Amino acid sequence: MILRPTRKRPPDDWARENRVYPLSSGRPGPKDPALTPYMIPFMRAFDDPNYNTVAFVCGGQMGKTDSIIDVVLSRLDQRPVPIIYAGPDRNFVTDQFEPRFDDALNRSKSLSVKLARGKKNKKTRKVVSGVPVRLAWAGSANQLKSDPAGLAIVDERDGMAKNIKGEGDPVRLLEVRGDTHADFTLGVTSTPTSGTVEIEKGEVSGLEFWKVVDQDDIASLDSPIWKLWQRGTRYHWAWPCPHCGEYFIPRFKCLVIPRIDITPKGGKERIERDATPIEARRLAHLQCARCGGVIEEKHKFEMNARGAYVAPGQRIEADGIVIGDPPESTTVSFWVSGLASPFVSFGERAGRYVEALNSGDQEEVQTVINGGFGELWAPAGGDAPEWADVARLKLPYCSREIPAGVLFLTAGVDVQKNRLVYVIRGWGVRQESWLVEYGELWGETDHADVWVDLAGVLDQPLGDLV
Repeated sequence: MILRPTRKRPPDDWARENRVYPLSSGRPGPKDPALTPYMIPFMRAFDDPNYNTVAFVCGGQMGKTDSIIDVVLSRLDQRPVPIIYAGPDRNFVTDQFEPRFDDALNRSKSLSVKLARGKKNKKTRKVVSGVPVRLAWAGSANQLKSDPAGLAIVDERDGMAKNIKGEGDPVRLLEVRGDTHADFTLGVTSTPTSGTVEIEKGEVSGLEFWKVVDQDDIASLDSPIWKLWQRGTRYHWAWPCPHCGEYFIPRFKCLVIPRIDITPKGGKERIERDATPIEARRLAHLQCARCGGVIEEKHKFEMNARGAYVAPGQRIEADGIVIGDPPESTTVSFWVSGLASPFVSFGERAGRYVEALNSGDQEEVQTVINGGFGELWAPAGGDAPEWADVARLKLPYCSREIPAGVLFLTAGVDVQKNRLVYVIRGWGVRQESWLVEYGELWGETDHADVWVDLAGVLDQPLGDLV
């Protein structure tokens, strides 16, 4: 009897016929990969012989875990090879990933009969179609080095240590597992962490891409997944604007959280305040980076359906066809904003961001930027605000007056060769601060006179509370 290989099908096509939604999803019936169209190129990339590494950067609640499961199940059913999946820690693997993976195996039309039962079916090791699937975690170097594999997937890379117990990078440890397989493929996914990155406009497309961090500034980039992503093709998920029809790349800067008008009736000067989390959820929308048009949640489904990945050096035609070649690399890399998720609305993303800001906890803000939008977090980063936005925040008090809310004062002095530049600030709760006074005291700082002047400034009483 001659065994003929099954016809290879893309993981998304395979999932459409052989997978059903997980029990926890609340969506009965066959799996529909089109619900998250930005995941389809990622899944298909594992079958592209031009690449040996697939990198994917995204926000949270994007459908990533289900797509990883589809890639693994499709490979097991069509071209079985030993597989290693590595998560950031043991609890993530055994409590989150394994139950979903096990449920998918048992509910798959074609694989449930190929799953070994009994003692061979363990929490961290499955046998499907006669080959093993190991579920490992980054805290154990031995697990990452234990078995050869034809496919390895590293999930939530930025949640892992950079060096596993002194034995090296977890990605490199898994790469070695594929030395015995000529068609070995490595997948690496994660939400990013911290780093400073700029935006640059593509010469061919006019789209705003994430700029590659130069090697001289690589110390400012602390995210392993972003370093891997920028070494690859750098695909960005782009949307067509429902108003002007031009494609743009959605990101956090496109999110608009309106300020609330509280001008009293008959008031001559307009007064505004920041939106509360509830108001942000209700009023937030996107603004097209091309025409400035207002984009609402109701537009998302159609924009995703017509969305496309585009890399620097490429352009998108009006019909969504991508023209040109991406940067040459053996790594195909994708980035998609958390705004594209069909499971979380623009308003929910905005509400969580406002809640994080109001908490005064920078770690909460970072969590929202990383997980909510799939972007790097830089405490001192971001675009400079427009002067009008800054001017709107000024309060009616004079120099050396202390606004209500000040709990204590600090003075900072910048020592120059020929002068002292000083600033006195008042500080309140949640790191709120007010400028009380600033100035320059001229004089050679290697002489005592200018320091006496500074002492006089600091000894002078400040005004009353305002």
